[in-house]
Amino acid sequence: MLKNHLRLAWRSLIKRKSYSALNILGLAIGITCCLLIFQYVAFERSYDSFQQNAGRIVRLRLDAWQKGKLAWQSATVYPAIAPAMKKDFPEVENYCRLIDANFLLANDRNQNKIRETKGYFADPAALDMLGVHLVEGNPTTALDGPYKIVLSEATAKKYFGQEDPLGKKLTVKDGNHISLEVTGVFREYPANSHLLLHHLISYTTLDAERAKGGDSTRPAETAWGWYDFYAYVQLKPGTDWHQLQAKMPAFCDRYINNQDWNKKNNSRNELFLIPLTDIHLYSNYNQEAEVNGNGKSVGFLFLISFFIIVIAWVNYTNLATARSLERAKEVGVRKVLGAARRDLVLQFLSESFLLNILALAIALGAAILLTRPFNTLIGSEGSSFFSMPPAYSLLFLGLFLAGTLLSGLYPAFVLSGYHPITVLKGLFKNTAKGLILRKGLIIGQFAVSVILITGTILVYQQVQYMRRQQLGVNINQTLVLQAATSQQDSVYQNVLQPFKASLLQQPAVKSVAASSNVMGQEIYWTTGILRVGDNAKAAVTLYHLGVDYDFLPAYELSPVAGRNFSKNFSTDDKAVLINEKAADLLGFKDAAAAINGQLKRGRDTLHIVGVVPNFHQQGLQKAVDPMLILLRPEIRNYYSVKISTDHVQQTIAGIEKTWNHYFPEDPFNYFFLDESFNEQYKADTRFGAVFGLFATLAILIACFGLLGLSAYNVLQRTKEIGIRKVLGATPQNLVFLLSKEFLLLVLVSFVIAIPVTWLVMHNWLQDFAYRISIEWWVFLLGGTLALLIALTTVGFQALRAAAANPVKSLRTE
Repeated sequence: MLKNHLRLAWRSLIKRKSYSALNILGLAIGITCCLLIFQYVAFERSYDSFQQNAGRIVRLRLDAWQKGKLAWQSATVYPAIAPAMKKDFPEVENYCRLIDANFLLANDRNQNKIRETKGYFADPAALDMLGVHLVEGNPTTALDGPYKIVLSEATAKKYFGQEDPLGKKLTVKDGNHISLEVTGVFREYPANSHLLLHHLISYTTLDAERAKGGDSTRPAETAWGWYDFYAYVQLKPGTDWHQLQAKMPAFCDRYINNQDWNKKNNSRNELFLIPLTDIHLYSNYNQEAEVNGNGKSVGFLFLISFFIIVIAWVNYTNLATARSLERAKEVGVRKVLGAARRDLVLQFLSESFLLNILALAIALGAAILLTRPFNTLIGSEGSSFFSMPPAYSLLFLGLFLAGTLLSGLYPAFVLSGYHPITVLKGLFKNTAKGLILRKGLIIGQFAVSVILITGTILVYQQVQYMRRQQLGVNINQTLVLQAATSQQDSVYQNVLQPFKASLLQQPAVKSVAASSNVMGQEIYWTTGILRVGDNAKAAVTLYHLGVDYDFLPAYELSPVAGRNFSKNFSTDDKAVLINEKAADLLGFKDAAAAINGQLKRGRDTLHIVGVVPNFHQQGLQKAVDPMLILLRPEIRNYYSVKISTDHVQQTIAGIEKTWNHYFPEDPFNYFFLDESFNEQYKADTRFGAVFGLFATLAILIACFGLLGLSAYNVLQRTKEIGIRKVLGATPQNLVFLLSKEFLLLVLVSFVIAIPVTWLVMHNWLQDFAYRISIEWWVFLLGGTLALLIALTTVGFQALRAAAANPVKSLRTE
């Protein structure tokens, strides 16, 4: 019986090629979109789940409140916190801490030196807790003791080639030239981790280095004020991390908030736990190890995948219904010949099943071919081959089977329910309920489409708004050279000025400035600053930027009050500049009032010589930070070289030659500042592109449904159209008559879409410190586009009907 049903279903599909092709195309597009998004969502939600005890590991987050206001939220904490939690809470099984260890590493034997950026000082427990699997070395001792380093397989190969690296030495060329013993090699760390690991250095090396200089305080173990450490806590089996979270306020009061400095300055800290597997999508705070994903965006795309495939199934229902007149006689004849309704239902469900299977086969092929370009579009580091984990495969399979069944049931019961005598006499009509259902589905389809179109416009507007905003500094034509750190301080001071002078002799070089950071980078250097004087208030946290004398002129950053640093003032080694936001936070009534004000920074008393306008150190997703600018003439982190746009490559070659002359031990690394700054907007730009792509596809699929419903309407009104033409109706009259009902449906969908779009996009825009306002014309534009697309789709069918011979129309039975 099943074989017979499938054979008949295949004949039906072949007989009606255009309808079958339209159905299969719409379903294939919807299923392909669903498969690609499922794969992407599965990858984004798989971060850190590869670790054996991932469900029992949490990372700590620190919030600082000053004067009753939230000052900052950081993914890093104090190094003393994790050991104190292990001591105080029996539910804590283990902990590990990490802090950046990005250095110029060298193998002195072969003069191979590379600036590494994905390394950390790490506790020995990090290997087990973070799933770092050694392929060489002893995991128990590899990070136990100072001056040890473990390398990834690729990193080990860079420095040692085919040699066995165990027991060999690497030298940190920055600062004091530390020698490290290679004690292990680990398997390449998975891409779906919130950390990227190329090397780990033993944690005790931090305090061992300080001890060599005579400092025995061991701050990497005991500090309650150095908040640059990632801290991970592994809980005992069965522990609910929410219950441990409830104990954090008392813990903070016991160890942090009762300290004299916090009491005096009305400052307090809060600790929060975040599960390891939530970090990538739901943690976006200061000092994140990597740029994390956006759980909200991933959720949007996941929801869109359901919308698109449901729209495709709705189309099938509408298109199948549009064929009901054509197949009514078939049903009547088969019933007269003895076919039971159950057999007819199974027959039509077999057609639905076969059509969906064909669409699925096409969609799987398309998904395999499109996985790589789709991952490129969305910036995903997932597999270049199509794959889904079992949980998502089962979810998709269940969705596919349910959708196939439900989309086929309605037309199956409608078609099988016709009375044979009525249909053979041509007297049957569709019920009002059926018409309402089909129209409701069309409204739903286009409401989703309008939401996606309008959302795409708003995402594009927000990204363009951020790109076009004035930053307060000029970052154009700026070539940034990265750190020259291999030379000792005494040697470096004698080299820096000749290096800058040599660069300025090149005709294309306009200026050279040194700084601790450049625009587009998050500043980690912060200190509590107290205003000195009668109007002094509690200390506040200011973000520090170290610059030389040439930094402000190079970036066209002119003080709004006071002056820049100057070599003419011998006291400028104790001078600072602040931005307007810092002046306001410190309690000065205006910029001019801040000049000559005194600030307490640790044991130093500093005087303010200038106030600069607020400028965007980072992208407009984040607010301007209160900033303290310190004079550091010998700073070496970055050199900003302003160049002309003529013969850029030749200019870079000349700069490299000068670099190699003065800093032969340091690799020549550079980037263009405007390109680097705009990288901050890449995720939002990609999100807009993906949003736009799926909006286009949703509209396309919805148009298939509209085409089906309009074809159904034309088929039902064939005689009416013929009579109207005989009585003198013009093609324009007929197009309007046949189109107005569908355009009304689109208008209704537009009205429904407006509040939904506003709520969704208003929520999305809250993630940006500087954002656009949602204007009324955006909704009008989105609705107009949807209306024009619908008019084109329906108009095509209406024109065909209007152009038909009325004689043939009147002969239609």
